[in-house]
Amino acid sequence: MSQLNGPFTGGPTLNDGATMPWLGLGVWQAKEGDEVIHAVKTALETGYRSIDTAAGYKNEEGVGQAIRESGVPREELFITTKLWNGDQGYESALKAFEVSRKKLGLEVLDLYLIHWPVAGKYRDSWKALVHLQKEGLVKSIGVSNFQPHHLQDIIDDTGVVPAVDQVEFHPLLTQRELLKYAKAHDIQVEAWSPLMQGNLDLPVLKELAGKYGKTPAQIVLRWDLQQGVITIPKSVHAERIVENAGFFDFTLSDEDVKVLEDLNQNHRFGPDPDNFNF
Repeated sequence: MSQLNGPFTGGPTLNDGATMPWLGLGVWQAKEGDEVIHAVKTALETGYRSIDTAAGYKNEEGVGQAIRESGVPREELFITTKLWNGDQGYESALKAFEVSRKKLGLEVLDLYLIHWPVAGKYRDSWKALVHLQKEGLVKSIGVSNFQPHHLQDIIDDTGVVPAVDQVEFHPLLTQRELLKYAKAHDIQVEAWSPLMQGNLDLPVLKELAGKYGKTPAQIVLRWDLQQGVITIPKSVHAERIVENAGFFDFTLSDEDVKVLEDLNQNHRFGPDPDNFNF
């Protein structure tokens, strides 16, 4: 694994040999059009090189426009999108990928994920992603919101281990079983909603923010990093996008990492991957 040497350069080496930045901009709930275009451009101007969108976010066109207008060379960027639930299945996944690719205006994607483990469909969807990677249309393939049993299913079916599993991960949901499984299988864990959807008003976070001279958000993002977890905090506000990158110039002590881990309540702000109906 690469050194934790800055938000915009280097990053972990995935199990397929690709390198993914430690920090990316998430654009969930960023409105299509000016809002998402401004957010992505701000992130790219700040130095971000990883952008995470999804067909389900309905803003892939804006992301693509911002990328084109930013002037940042394509080879410097790491662009992720995701297969939506209604498009799962083998043939439908291949078609959905083409739609996403056209909306983004990109020939090759860096990472394509199955957004949720839709029962009865995620296995065939994974086979479609394996095909897309073999065709050279996407460099890395992975999943989102998969628990260890979902991961084992698709590995057993294809022999292909996902490069990434993007899951809800934060101090109130530390996902110890999943992290252990991912480490054993060389799957890179990536955190969505790392900032607990803004629920940062915890006394411990305020205390640590004062101790390190950082914001509560920077404390949590640093905690992610020290566990080897990629993080993609979402914001459409320029000052927050800049602030969220400011966690590479300090280190939490082992004791403080443990303090944050001990906040775990297995509390989800988002849906349960084993019990969702969308």
